[in-house]
Amino acid sequence: MTAIQIFPAIDMRGGKCVRLFKGDYAQETIYGDSPFDMAKSFADAGATFIHMVDLDGAKDGERVHAKDVVRVAKELPMRVQIGGGIRTEEDVAFYLDQGVDRVIIGSLAIREPELVASFIEKYGAERIVIGLDAKDGMVATHGWLETSNQTAIEVGQYFASKGAKHFIFTDIATDGTLQGPNIEANEALARATGANIIVSGGMSSLADIQAVKEAAKTTTIAGVIIGKALYTGQFTLEEALKEAE
Repeated sequence: MTAIQIFPAIDMRGGKCVRLFKGDYAQETIYGDSPFDMAKSFADAGATFIHMVDLDGAKDGERVHAKDVVRVAKELPMRVQIGGGIRTEEDVAFYLDQGVDRVIIGSLAIREPELVASFIEKYGAERIVIGLDAKDGMVATHGWLETSNQTAIEVGQYFASKGAKHFIFTDIATDGTLQGPNIEANEALARATGANIIVSGGMSSLADIQAVKEAAKTTTIAGVIIGKALYTGQFTLEEALKEAE
């Protein structure tokens, strides 16, 4: 049986834990006042890897919630990946030097692909994750406020050819909707790149985890990010981790 990695998600905005609906900053729900406390609760429930997103950073193009991220990386017994607001090599080096395991690069990968390819070479494919956020198949950037003219498959193939081993694929149409993930799009990306694909967006039930696990049997799908479903009590993190084994 294929085991998949579960990444509980913490999206940070204005110092709080929030979830957006389809990436819309105007449709925000606050689920906690402290990213650290939320992360600790996930660690206590058995999470071994956490997915953090600096929403303010993604919008403003700079590190806004770095303090929260570094505190989690240094004080809690789990691995951390961070996305949002990583626009320069200085941002990448800062997080990796502070004990963060992986940095997720989205907008910069579209704007300066050669530069990001050089990060993979310099810091290693285990530490640089390419974040592909797609709207109708086209990659969206800058906190999903802009859409590029490239497909997720095209961008994925380019970075796979440069040695990228980990991709996070988010279907914006499903994110925060609890409608189930877009498994087909993830499978297509896995086949096109041969890289480890982390499914993101729309997770709503343990059956969705089962579906991702099923897809992982025949593709390189490797994990799933779960946010809103945990916050709204669709299932517990303990149940999700058990389902993923």
